[in-house]
Parts: sequence; C-alpha cells; structure tokens
Amino acid sequence: MEQDTVTAAADRPRRSRFVWILASVAIAAAAVVTYAASRSPSEPGVATTSTLQNIGDGTLGTEDQAPDFSLATMNGASFALYDHLASSGEPVLLNLWASWCPPCRAEMPALNEAAARHPNVEFVGVAVQDDPVAAENFAKEIGVSYTIGFDDREEVYTAYETFGLPMTYIISSQGVILEVIIGEVDGARIDTAISTWFGG
Repeated sequence: MEQDTVTAAADRPRRSRFVWILASVAIAAAAVVTYAASRSPSEPGVATTSTLQNIGDGTLGTEDQAPDFSLATMNGASFALYDHLASSGEPVLLNLWASWCPPCRAEMPALNEAAARHPNVEFVGVAVQDDPVAAENFAKEIGVSYTIGFDDREEVYTAYETFGLPMTYIISSQGVILEVIIGEVDGARIDTAISTWFGG
C-alpha cells in the first residue's frame, strides 16, 4: 500500500507535465491554423470593405511606390505598369481578383461600368492565383471591356503582398499608391475614390 502511494505521488508531476505539454501543443496548433486561414485564398472575402491609410510594416500602403509588373492580357497583348504610366500618363485602378472568389465576381460588373464612366483612368484587373482559362471565361461572361491580365508567374500577387481578395489599388500617374481598398466595391465606392483623387 505504501509503495502504491509513493508511486501515485511520483506519477502526479509526470501527468501534470504531460497535460501541460498537450495544452501547449493545442494552443500552438490553433494559432497556426488561424494564421493560415487568414492568408488562404479559400477565404477571399474575409476583410470587410475599407480604406487603409497605411496597412503596416512590410505591406504596401498609401504613399508607397507601386511595384512595377508586366503580364499577358486577355486580348493577346501585354500590360506593363510603368510603361503605361510613361506613355499615357493615365492613373491606374488596379483590381486583384480571382474567378473562385465570390466577392470578386460580384463586383466585376460594377468595375466594368465604372471603367466606362471614367475613361481618364486605366482600369486593370489582374487574376491572381487563378486558372487563366477560368478567369478568361468569367471575364468574357461579364463582357469586361477594361484590361484583364493573368498573373501566371505570381509576380503581382507577390509584389503587392495580397492577403485577401478582392483588393483594389488607386495608383497615381507618378506610380504612387493613393488608396488601398480591401473587399468588394460597388459603383458608388469607385466613383468616390476616383473623384477624390482625380476629380470628375
């Protein structure tokens, strides 16, 4: 009996340490899953529509220089950001989207209509982390008239540090990011952003 009591007493600290280790592992796993979910393209519309004055360390925000990029477009040509700015001087509305993203699909008709209302701004939609065929088919289904490009090398996705879709960047004719909008936009939101920065 005495030996059993001694053994039980010796086991208690071991059980406590084991339970503590299991709890620590569970907490760490939950943190990893939460972080991964916040970065995953399977949750494209997690962020609500909002304007960020400065997104934070290591992430593009207002007053940052927009990274240059070059990609193939749906009309068989190509689009390069700084070549466009140098040649036409038109500011750019850059919209990052994907065909698997419901908010992206929902906002595309509004973007298409806004592009027609604002010919002084170059609208560019870039399909990121997407199948080019699926992206092209959806853009054709909507009848998109503005430039649609395919980020098949993940150049734009990487450079613009996208953490959710859709994301819209308002870029000046000098290549400076003026505004970043996270989440789905409608026609009024687009008109407000363009009139704020470029008038009209």
